[in-house]
Amino acid sequence: MSAFVKLRQKISPYLFLVPCLVIFGLFLFYPFAKTIYLSLYKTDKLGQAKLFVGFGNYIDLFTSKSFYNSLLVTLIFVVIVVSVSMLLGLVTALLVNKNFPGIRVFSTAYALPMAIASSAAALIFEIMLDPTIGILDKFLRSDINWLHDERYALVCVALLTAWLNSGINYLYFSAGLANIDESIYERASVDGANEWQKFTRLTLPGLSPILFYTVVVNIILAFQSFGQVKILTEGGPGESTNLIVYSIYRDAFFNFRFGGAAAQSVVLFLIVMLLTLLMFRLEKKGVKY
Repeated sequence: MSAFVKLRQKISPYLFLVPCLVIFGLFLFYPFAKTIYLSLYKTDKLGQAKLFVGFGNYIDLFTSKSFYNSLLVTLIFVVIVVSVSMLLGLVTALLVNKNFPGIRVFSTAYALPMAIASSAAALIFEIMLDPTIGILDKFLRSDINWLHDERYALVCVALLTAWLNSGINYLYFSAGLANIDESIYERASVDGANEWQKFTRLTLPGLSPILFYTVVVNIILAFQSFGQVKILTEGGPGESTNLIVYSIYRDAFFNFRFGGAAAQSVVLFLIVMLLTLLMFRLEKKGVKY
């Protein structure tokens, strides 16, 4: 075998990666590098870097009360979204884990939120929460302006997001439940275990890999939520729903502070990365394969 043929055999596997690397470079690596670059500059209204300020944008960010408010609001939002969406997904998956008449109808209904665009769901939700014609106020016989009250706005947006994310969680948990051997439940019944003991000692440990994966995915999705906030509240009332993602959008496209928005993007990336790494560290203690 000639040296040329050997070289070609070594290089050819890497050539198959070239299209993927080009796409990732254009749409992921280059924008990420450009964001870091812009975070070190003051920009004009077109987003062009004009004045190098080093870490000036980051200093302004970490001395801003608005940023800390956005950080707190985002963390509360993420906690609500992740916990509620995972609970909904798990409960619905458990409900249809057994065969019964009409199971396909229920399965479709529980997975439906995954197929609904966040903008469309937000518009429907806005009508439901309208203080004049909304069904929620009529049902509760109240006159609460849900989306314009600082006490309720964040919770309303978070619950909508949790419902939208529950569809994919339902599919994850359904797949996890299908992989648990039914015979272990039969043996547990023979040993006298009740339903709660089966759930805590058998179902949850069996679902631990899916639970870990779902937590990580849901945290990332929650941090990226934007459309609901844009349509329902636009960060208000006040700054009660001013998530970091919406704050980035507002600084960049309303205030034309692209450098500050880029700095917030870098900070958001670091927060998500650190949380993800923390989850992978905890995986070794809580996940059973």
